[in-house]
Amino acid sequence: MEINITDNDLPGLYQSANHSSIIEQKKYFNGIGWYLILLIVAALFAFFSDGEPEPVLKIIATILFLATLSIMIWLRVSRPDDIWYNGRAVAESVKTRSWRWMMRTEPYIDCEKLEIMRKHFVNDLKTILKQNESLIGKLGIDASIEDPITEKMIEVRKLDLQERFNLYRRERITNQALWYTKKSKFNKRRAGLWFWTTVVLHAIAIILLLINIYQADLKLPVEVIAVAASSVLTWLQAKKHNELSSSYSLTAHEIILIKSETTIIENEEEFSEYIMNCENAFSREHTQWFARKNE
Repeated sequence: MEINITDNDLPGLYQSANHSSIIEQKKYFNGIGWYLILLIVAALFAFFSDGEPEPVLKIIATILFLATLSIMIWLRVSRPDDIWYNGRAVAESVKTRSWRWMMRTEPYIDCEKLEIMRKHFVNDLKTILKQNESLIGKLGIDASIEDPITEKMIEVRKLDLQERFNLYRRERITNQALWYTKKSKFNKRRAGLWFWTTVVLHAIAIILLLINIYQADLKLPVEVIAVAASSVLTWLQAKKHNELSSSYSLTAHEIILIKSETTIIENEEEFSEYIMNCENAFSREHTQWFARKNE
């Protein structure tokens, strides 16, 4: 019977860090999204209030601009993007350590007593958590109280060499390759969508300006369109669709090439080297992605 590895089969620390990362990522992009939407709406109210004797529209525009300022300050102070990136760093570190432990590769090579390798693994998890102490307050407690080494992990570790090799190729390499390929295509589509949205908005602004040349008495929302175009560009830069598409595509190809390098493993030493090459490829993409956050 085939063994399938899901996120629930990994240590509770992975699940907690992964969940926290996803939550903070949503907060971050929701914050940016609302900031840009309110900025456009505020510009729209400011446009319609021009020349109006009643101050109602001007008051609404002012309130909206204050709201965008509040969101900007909140993003700066709470830094949900930091928790997002740190949570992802912890989750990916725990995940790669878990796979190395299950595969009995460096630094968790086989020995007479499983308890020794258990302690080694738990100590490594403690080190990962200590290096990211700022994340502790954001981690959920439910998954963390579970045994860091699950029954499925122990079951996998007991498999023979060929079984572990086949399982790793199926559950780790193939799944990762599919995930990176899917994400690459998704980000490529989104990058194209937002790029053409920006082009259309710029085209509309140009058309309105040309109309104003011949009909100067018309009141056209050129500034509002310009704010909208700038907001879309800001969103595109925040989401990093182009960069992620290229990075994910490169990693997917690298994973496939590594998978194809070896179809037969003859001993534990070869297997350990194979695992290290694969996990380094996964870690390299994540490290580069994490570094881009600080650019």
